[in-house]
Amino acid sequence: MTTFDVIDPATAEKVRTVALASLEETDAAIDRARAAFPAWRAVAPGDRARLLRRFADAVDGALEELAALEVLNAGHTIGNARWEAGNVRDVLHYYSAAPERLFGRQIPVPGGLDVTFQEPLGVVGVIVPWNFPMPIAGWGFAPALAAGNAVVLKPAELTPLTALRLAELALDAGLPEGVFQVLPGAGPVVGRRFVTHPAVRKVVFTGSTRVGKEVMAGCAEQVKRVTLELGGKSANIVFADADLERAAATAPDGAFDNAGQDCCARSRILVQASVYDRFMALLEPAVRGVVVGPPGDEATAMGPLISAAHLAKVSSYVPADAPVAFRGSAPPGPGFWFPPTVLAPVSPTDPAAVDEIFGPVVVVLPFTDEDDAVRLANAGEYGLSGSIWTRDVGRALRVSRAVEAGNLSVNSHSSVRYWTPFGGFKQSGLGRELGPDAPDSFTETKNVFIAH
Repeated sequence: MTTFDVIDPATAEKVRTVALASLEETDAAIDRARAAFPAWRAVAPGDRARLLRRFADAVDGALEELAALEVLNAGHTIGNARWEAGNVRDVLHYYSAAPERLFGRQIPVPGGLDVTFQEPLGVVGVIVPWNFPMPIAGWGFAPALAAGNAVVLKPAELTPLTALRLAELALDAGLPEGVFQVLPGAGPVVGRRFVTHPAVRKVVFTGSTRVGKEVMAGCAEQVKRVTLELGGKSANIVFADADLERAAATAPDGAFDNAGQDCCARSRILVQASVYDRFMALLEPAVRGVVVGPPGDEATAMGPLISAAHLAKVSSYVPADAPVAFRGSAPPGPGFWFPPTVLAPVSPTDPAAVDEIFGPVVVVLPFTDEDDAVRLANAGEYGLSGSIWTRDVGRALRVSRAVEAGNLSVNSHSSVRYWTPFGGFKQSGLGRELGPDAPDSFTETKNVFIAH
């Protein structure tokens, strides 16, 4: 039996040893899901809705337990972890309304009646990353279950603990055996089998663009449905007419939340040249004021990176001769700590300005005018999120339409609300999660004509 030691990122100590599923165990789980699907599909919409609400209530009852597990397993701050557990609860509640609202249509045709039905796909494989293990899991399994599918979920090897507990809560809430399973395992074993197994009708993948391309190519062999949420290198655009004090004070929130391990992180700050110096003077105390420390401490704003390997990757973007404008602090001793760091001046083509570092490192770049800001924002292969700071409503609308990204905020850094769609342009992904239409992406539209 292959096992994996789960490590606390804040202390580098072992938390638990988890068994990893083999190929045979993966096939068995998919077979259980396939066997459970017909009965789950046949559950009356109102009854399926009630079961999902009971699942949501079970999550709510275990909210503090789930949050504590995420602090231990992923190094998330306790405040973030509570929000994340609450997000799973809220997403389940939101999609519990979907079974009774998966409407078809009646389409006028000559000679008869034409109606459409939204039919569930069958077995859905959900592959979850390590940066937000709970909410991203919920974004996949909640609408899939609501639409009548059976779900097999693979958590990241590094962070399986909350997903395993969610599977237990689902059974406690009354979901039938086999309808929602969590299968810890290696990506090349479990994740790849989701892609190649013909009974898995859709794969939902969140992770790196490199692996996402492999998933997409594999699914193409069977013309298998896929949703991809991939990388980002988002821009935080600050115009001269913006509220500079607020823009600077909140920039660390947009860049360093979850230690920068966020595909929506505003890791490129674009500042109009005429206010560049003023903005940097305001940004420095905001960055130095980020409280980095034990994630279980209520006062902590930023915790550690996820692993030693990831710490080495992030550190490689800030060598000894890097143009560090200023940086915050991080605890000494064990754990995978890296301080909030601002690089400037840098070239727009520098690796730190192009690559998704996935850590608490931002670059600050000047721009001249609106066109230059849009050009810089759209440079590169990603297009996930971003922020625009200006008091000019017309400019806010023009730039919002011109920036090639799926999720934009004006005068804020909000990217995700479960009742609005989320997804990326370009190589940041394919399809949309969340929002009112998410269950439709787990169905096929069937058209039926009845002659009269």
